[in-house]
Amino acid sequence: MRLQMDISKRLHSRGRTFDLRSCFSTGDRHVVLFGPSGSGKSLTLQALAGLLTPDEGSIMVDGATFFDSSRKVDMPARKRQVGYVFQDYALFPHLTVRRNVAFGLKGLGRSLSSQQRDDVEEMLSLLGLAEIAGNLPSEISGGQRQRTALARALVTRPRLLLLDEPFSALDEPLRMAMRREVLRILEYFDMPLVLVTHDPADVALFGSTVVMSRDGEVQETVTLAQLEARGSSLQAALSAWFERSAATSPLRAELVNPPAPDA
Repeated sequence: MRLQMDISKRLHSRGRTFDLRSCFSTGDRHVVLFGPSGSGKSLTLQALAGLLTPDEGSIMVDGATFFDSSRKVDMPARKRQVGYVFQDYALFPHLTVRRNVAFGLKGLGRSLSSQQRDDVEEMLSLLGLAEIAGNLPSEISGGQRQRTALARALVTRPRLLLLDEPFSALDEPLRMAMRREVLRILEYFDMPLVLVTHDPADVALFGSTVVMSRDGEVQETVTLAQLEARGSSLQAALSAWFERSAATSPLRAELVNPPAPDA
């Protein structure tokens, strides 16, 4: 995957201003956006998905222009072929697991074709959801809800998968298991990934390129190997950077949260 991003966005909320300046470039298939809360990671992901329109700049993925303010290009989110898994999974509480997954294909007011129905059943089987396909989100575990959100994103066969803090809501044993499960899924589909996290363990497993941000701005873009060479361990190097950044950054919630789709 070739990803080039150079955007800026000024956001206003409740008398506050947040300036996002996200600039990085990579040819790696797995990219991790890393940094403390309020550093603009999720906003960067939303801009890549087409859920947030930058004020200026450009976004290109594998030669396709997603956004270019100078040329007045802003590709609609539905045409970017991007799978997005929200931090809270954004499952429809009144739809079964099967219907949540199917929504990724049919959207609003459309029926599935025979092939699409087969695709849904295949995805449910691949992600170990077939036996609970008739259950509601409230009736399944946190790990099963995460797999349902992944299935909904993957059933469309996107060119790129975006994960926003995918493991933060899980307890530690389940977090470890789900990291391995997501890695298996990525390998199976040969899927490029952009992942938002502030957990060094996610960086260690998923990072090829690590984009390190603070106060809405990318501070540096490094490879995993470069990070590992900085100290006694990757954990130590990331923890030291995180602590320095958190100590000098105001703890600010990110100002834009994309709404869950309305079924």
